[in-house]
Amino acid sequence: MAESQVAGGSIGHVLVTGGCGFLGHHIVRLLRLRDPESRISVLDLNTNRNILAAEGIKYYNGDISSRESIEGVFAKLEYGKVDVVIHTISPPFHLGKELQWSVNVEGTKNLLEVAKGAGVKAFVYTSSASVIMDNSMVLVNADERWPIMVDNDQPEYYSTTKVIQFQMETAYAEHAVLEANRNPEGFLTAAIRPAAIFGEGDVQLIPPMMHASRAGQSKVQIGDNTNLFDYTYVGNVAHAHLLAASALLRTRAMATAPLDNEKVDGEAFFITNDQPVYFWDFPRMLWKETGDVRTAKEIWVLSYSMAWFIGLLMETVMWILGKTPKLTRQQVLKSTMTRFFNIDKAKRRLKYRPVVSLDDGIRRAAKWWLEQEALEQQKKSQ
Repeated sequence: MAESQVAGGSIGHVLVTGGCGFLGHHIVRLLRLRDPESRISVLDLNTNRNILAAEGIKYYNGDISSRESIEGVFAKLEYGKVDVVIHTISPPFHLGKELQWSVNVEGTKNLLEVAKGAGVKAFVYTSSASVIMDNSMVLVNADERWPIMVDNDQPEYYSTTKVIQFQMETAYAEHAVLEANRNPEGFLTAAIRPAAIFGEGDVQLIPPMMHASRAGQSKVQIGDNTNLFDYTYVGNVAHAHLLAASALLRTRAMATAPLDNEKVDGEAFFITNDQPVYFWDFPRMLWKETGDVRTAKEIWVLSYSMAWFIGLLMETVMWILGKTPKLTRQQVLKSTMTRFFNIDKAKRRLKYRPVVSLDDGIRRAAKWWLEQEALEQQKKSQ
């Protein structure tokens, strides 16, 4: 499907939480491109960035960790009743456990309750492929039947808050969204689990890779690069969210409930580019597009054991100095593990196919980075 095609017709009035963020603003732009008749409201803590000045789009400041704030936004929406909520808000990894709990867990709970009370028809939640990761197991063709990893099984707090308890110890944030499906009956929900999102506006994946390249660190490789890994272009993730929203609305309009093998409501879906690549091939493709022409002969390969020891040493020294190490054992582990997913469920039930290839996605991300780099250089020279 071409990017400009409408997937399933107009989906009415859509509220995109985090619509000024990385993924959220791509969803807003794609929805406007595909469905010019839709009305879009954006709720974000900061609506001074990634603005799309177009008819049919309104922006509202709000804090989802406050139910009163969400209710205030719903009360003043210029386009009236919301048909679909696409919930993408999530704070960056490094901002602390309390904020992650407040936003990912309490904020999602608040939004669910307000959406149900406002008569929202469909609720699409941005989860994460990391919910099944324990940062030690190999993931080969992992699918939605794999168990969610939490508490002692899940050492990465960001991943835990995506699925940790809402009201009871066994209820998780993603689980809570899916459990809210058909409760009340007209309220349908689904969760999208993207893996390693990258693209224009990226703040977590592309920047550290590019900073490493500019610092001359692209000459170092950890491990033998035989571990496959899934990277996902942000436009494809946006595409999956819109497919899920359309599917939920179609389900709601059905006279009978869908068959189990067709069901979208109450379900989670892994989303990738369906093109797993060897881990180090991705950054090297990016670096090449941005002018780093280092050849394979110039690469210094560190074994896992050597890199792990260096990471331990740097963690220890930096801890003593009160600084952040540039290499950690966790980074070494992630650089050498095999992790890729099976997206057959999304293909069958959402009719999902990537609309942008991995190569094209990397070219777009590289072009965006070079433009940002040029702007920064221009500012410094003034």
